Amino acid sequence: MASPILQVENLVKRYGDVEAVRGVSFTVEKGEVFGLLGPNGAGKTTTVEILEGLRTPDGGHVSVCGLDPQQNPEALKHEIGAALQSTSLPDKLRVMEALRLFASFYKRRRNPEELLDRFGLKEKRNAFYNQLSGGQKQRLALAMALVNDPKVVFFDEPTAGLDPQVRREIYDIIEELKGGRKTIVMTTHYIEEAERLCDRVAIIDHGKVIALGSPRELKARSGGATRIEVRLSKPESNGTLKTLEGVVDAREVDGIYVIHSKRPPQTIVSMVKHLEAQGNELVGLEIATPSLEDVFIEMTGRRLRD
Repeated sequence: MASPILQVENLVKRYGDVEAVRGVSFTVEKGEVFGLLGPNGAGKTTTVEILEGLRTPDGGHVSVCGLDPQQNPEALKHEIGAALQSTSLPDKLRVMEALRLFASFYKRRRNPEELLDRFGLKEKRNAFYNQLSGGQKQRLALAMALVNDPKVVFFDEPTAGLDPQVRREIYDIIEELKGGRKTIVMTTHYIEEAERLCDRVAIIDHGKVIALGSPRELKARSGGATRIEVRLSKPESNGTLKTLEGVVDAREVDGIYVIHSKRPPQTIVSMVKHLEAQGNELVGLEIATPSLEDVFIEMTGRRLRD
């Protein structure tokens, strides 16, 4: 059986007294889309930057395409591509000039014309970088990440700050790469992004992997329970809500009561009766199927958000 194309074992990174990455371990198989999902500050970007050879780890072992990023940085750069969290180019650099410049850095090169066409930038080939929209700049960043036909592509928050339409365009591009069996490692704090794009996900919090598996496997950890989010006119104890019919878990998160129920209709009826008896009222109620956020809430008691 082939070895994983990427291996991370007990990775540690410190900044002074702050341990940003605390013993992270995972593997990525060839052709897999692997996601690092977690809130800002969880350690996702630091982990990826170590894999790219941009930061030096303080402990652990890393192998990318069979190479140690610290021992073989020159060889590694020809095997990977990266779209960083923020890409900035000179204002007066033209789109085609940028692609040709980046192609000149590598031994193996894609046809820039093909990349322009694939990323919908043909009409912008002679446009200056400062004339591009946010979505066009991100598509150019993705094109530059693929200019050397890399074996592994790193996308750090590829849709952060983009409007929903442009975000869907980026999703389509990543799904096309996924269909072509390109190995992708991406960081995100968008739940729907991880569920839609990733074959497997590592949920990271405070520098540690707290859950690892496919989105389907991770959501199954919620036991198939439906999430009911409730806003009340007066505070209610979590312990009381846990006793409602069908409830498997209940907790208060940011002023909202998050209830997981095996029998939502019975739970709602039981809750209304309970609130009436307590002189409390429903201000709002939302019902949703289990998501990766449910796993995060159950493990941390917090939302997976900025």
